[in-house]
Amino acid sequence: MQDIEQIQIRAALKEDVPSILALVKELAAYERASHEVSNTVFMMEADGFGENPIFWAIVAEHQQQIIGLSLYYIRYSTWKGKSLYLEDIIVHASYRRKGIGKRLFEETIKAAQRMQVKGMTWQVLDWNQPAIDFYRKYPCSIDDEWLNCKLSEEFIQSFVHSILNHT
Repeated sequence: MQDIEQIQIRAALKEDVPSILALVKELAAYERASHEVSNTVFMMEADGFGENPIFWAIVAEHQQQIIGLSLYYIRYSTWKGKSLYLEDIIVHASYRRKGIGKRLFEETIKAAQRMQVKGMTWQVLDWNQPAIDFYRKYPCSIDDEWLNCKLSEEFIQSFVHSILNHT
């Protein structure tokens, strides 16, 4: 059993990115979507630690190993203004159910307060009952009205290419 008191929660550093991406891939496998991960260390370093970061991360570290992650960014609502969007909380499988997710989530709430946002949002898969149960410990609303919509990179490229060829 790991010594949980020895786990440090801190802001992610550029050198953490390979471990962060490994956790992302672990989550993708858990969500039965490994084939969808196309992100790379290079992309994450540029996007999170470059001149104009578009995401931030908090990590849980145990014995110099990253064992948990909260990754978030700012989104903008025309109705409310800026809010923090929690993209993922990931805890390595062998460290789950030990309070690490709670510590990461609550540190993310603190980040939201420091960023002076109007709220914090995230998604949870409807079949992920452990995650749903975890979030219900907080006074959050879980919306069943909104549907997720997305366009793939392939479609966007194809669409723009077809427009350029018709002008």
